[in-house]
Parts: sequence; structure tokens; C-alpha cells
Amino acid sequence: MKNNFTGDMPVEEFKKYGYQLIDWIAEYFDEIENFDVLSKVKPGEIKNKLPDSAPLEGESFENIIKDLNDIILPGVTHWNHPKFMAYFNSTSSSPGILAELIIATFNINGMLWRTSPSSAELEETVLNWLKKSFNLPENFWGIIYDTASVSSLHAIAAAREQLKDLSIRQKGMSGRNDLPRLILYCSEQAHSSIDKAAITLGIGLEGIKKIPVDENFRMIPEQLQNAIDEDIKNGRLPFCVVATVGTTATTSIDPVKEIGMICRNNNIWLHVDAAYAGVTAIIPEKQFIFDGLNLADSLVINPHKWLFTPSDLSILYTSKPNVLKQAFSLVPEYLKTNDENSVINYMDYGIQLGRRFRALKLWFIIRYFGIEGLKNRIKEHIEIAKNFELWIKTHSSFELMAPVPFSTVCFRAVPQNIKNETELNKLNEKLMNKLNDSGKIFLSHTKLNGKFTIRLVVSGLRTGLKHMEEAKELLEKALKELI
Repeated sequence: MKNNFTGDMPVEEFKKYGYQLIDWIAEYFDEIENFDVLSKVKPGEIKNKLPDSAPLEGESFENIIKDLNDIILPGVTHWNHPKFMAYFNSTSSSPGILAELIIATFNINGMLWRTSPSSAELEETVLNWLKKSFNLPENFWGIIYDTASVSSLHAIAAAREQLKDLSIRQKGMSGRNDLPRLILYCSEQAHSSIDKAAITLGIGLEGIKKIPVDENFRMIPEQLQNAIDEDIKNGRLPFCVVATVGTTATTSIDPVKEIGMICRNNNIWLHVDAAYAGVTAIIPEKQFIFDGLNLADSLVINPHKWLFTPSDLSILYTSKPNVLKQAFSLVPEYLKTNDENSVINYMDYGIQLGRRFRALKLWFIIRYFGIEGLKNRIKEHIEIAKNFELWIKTHSSFELMAPVPFSTVCFRAVPQNIKNETELNKLNEKLMNKLNDSGKIFLSHTKLNGKFTIRLVVSGLRTGLKHMEEAKELLEKALKELI
């Protein structure tokens, strides 16, 4: 390209490479099983193939696509692969990908209603669609953020704002002698994002109480009540409890109803983290997971974890949007409008001023698949996981390590010739690494009661029963080679 060229890529060139990249995406999905799930590049290998300085002259798009194939693709871990079973999978569906194309095309900032009325009103509409589909409380109001970490941070900030007498928004938390120690409660199995939120909001790690769990890794309500009573007795101020529906390690379900009653009796904000499992409430027989949700003040659900939505998209629902707004609304003169009393300006409900048109992804996906189509796909994943759970239960060399309420199976190898727990931990770590190094499958792990536990998650849009059968074969073969 020449230095005197200004403006965007010419239309004909954009069309040529646009069509070419759509073909590239289609072929990528068609051939995805030919790739190793987990990238095998070594640290530094990608950046060593890239120039130290940016190009001074524009390059041809052919060269960009060539380097995409030759340099970038080998360093990709394929989250869309049907045997990516490591984490809660962020699977991109084709309608979601097409929506991303339009989102980038519009490139709006949905900070105010007037900066993009379609963005504001579509967000309100699709979140109401999902609220009805999940059978959530009627008084829940929703907003889209990027990730569950940010959704939970906003919920905890709202819980702090509810302590109006402390004037934390105005006075802050540092340098004050009149502020009691604020206490946040969650189970030992809660996600680390809760700890990070506490750090960010000035609660501190010492302001978090981790409540013990039962044999099924669920928070014990009696222990929560005891902790609250003790803190009140010692002059501390309980202000928020986080219950989890679908913990990261085992997908256990905290007893929301019992926890909610404790929060209600003690005037404590209850936030429910259902980032992974919340979407299963779209299935009527799974709506029990939200028993007691009417006692909650906020809830997070992530469509990008298991509703086939390209990352990122997280939903926070709350019964107290006014408190959330009190925590964050700050309107400088240049953002004031004469319609603010009749519309939703989503910038008032969070730390972000700039907001992508994320609701368009949900709109495309829900309309293309339909609620029934989404139900059927999630049901299928749960059935595939149940198939694997039964196989583990009946296999002489494996054991189940936790209940399977959704589509995550926690297990370990227990060959008859090894009884020592230390040796079993070493064996299972080797087994997982051997499988991952093969490139044929990607699994993750946790530790339960000190035992190395392998996690297998079924949530990929392209994962079917045949892939589970392949996973079983890979497990048996790898274990046989190790012992």
C-alpha cells in the first residue's frame, strides 16, 4: 500500500476478504477435530515469530491471513473443539459469530439511551425474555456486563451501598475511625472472583469469611448463622452473602432458600452466583436450582458459559436496581439528557461508560435456536454427562468424587494396586497431563478433601455422545499405559 492512501479498506477488497474469512471460519469448524485441543507451542514461540516493531507500510491482507494460519493458529487452544472438556466452555455458535460481525460494524457505545436506542431497548427486551424462560422473580431487573467477575463485583458494591448510614460512596473507606469492619460471606467452594471483588472494593481478604461445606460441597447454613452471630457480637458488620448455584470445582448447589432466610432476618444482601449453571433453569425440571431465589437481591448468569454465546456476555439480575444505580450513577454535564426520566441509561448502573452492543448476540442466538432448541442442546449435554457418570461409577478403576447435578463430572483413577493417597494423587495428575499432552482431549482438575480430582465438563455446542465414547477410550488407554 502507498503512504498517501487514506480512508478505509476499499469496498471491493473488504467484500473479497470478508467472503474469504467466512469460508475460513466455516472450514475451521468443519475441520476442528483435526486440531490438537490444547496448543503444543512452547513459551515465547509465538512472539519469536512476530516482528519486534509494527510495519511502517500497510501489508496485503493475503499476508495477514497467511500469518493467521502459520503463526497464530498453532498457538490457539481450541475452546470450540468437541473434546475441550476442561473448563466451563465458551462455545461460539454461528449466529453468535454473525452477531459479533454486526456489533463490530455498528461499533456503537450504548452508554446512554440516545447514543443507541436499539442497544438499550434490545438489552431490556432480551433480558426479559430470559427472565421469563428461567422463571426468575418478576421484580428482577437485568443488565449485561462482560464477565461474572464484573457482575459479582457490581452486586457486592450494591450490597455495600445499601449500608446508607455509612456514606461509603461519599466518604470512602480509608482514614475513617467510624467504619466497622465489613464482612462478606461465601462458601469454601466459592469462585475466586468473589475474593477479587472484595480486594477491589476495599473489603479486603480479611473481610471475607469462608463458610464450611457439607459432604456434597454445599454451604452449611448453620455455620453461616454462627459466623454472622459471632461477627455481630465482636462489633463487625455483616453486609453480604454469596451463595453459589454450580460451584466451579464440583457444580454443587448451595441451599439458597435457607441462606436467603438467614440474610432476610439479618438484613444482609444475598447475591447468587449461578454463572455456569443458571442457564439450566431454562429446562423446567432444573428450575429447582433457584428455589428461594425470591429471597435474593442479585443473581449472575453467564450465557457465554453454556448458552453458546461468544465471549463475553454476563447478566446481572437484581431486585434492587435503584441501589445499584445509587452506587454508580455519576452524570457529568456533557452526558446529561432531557429524556433520562423516561429511558434506561445503562451507564448509570456500573463502572463502565463505554458499552458494547452485546445484547445483539443474545437476540441472534435466541431467535435462531429458539427456547426449545436451547433447552434440547442443554438437555443433551446433561444426558452425555450422566452417561459418563454411570461409566465412572461402574468402572473398577475409577471413582466418582462428587455428585453430578449438571454436566460436570469429578472423578479420579483408583487402580486396585495403589492404595496410598499420595501415590493416587501423583497418578491422577500424571493421567490428566498425559491426556492433555496427547492433544486429543483437554481436561482440568481440582482438589477435593486433599485428593487430586479430574474434572470433565460437557458444555460444547459441537460435543456429542461419540466424543464421550472417545474420551472413555482415551482414559482407559492412558491409565493402562501408566500402570
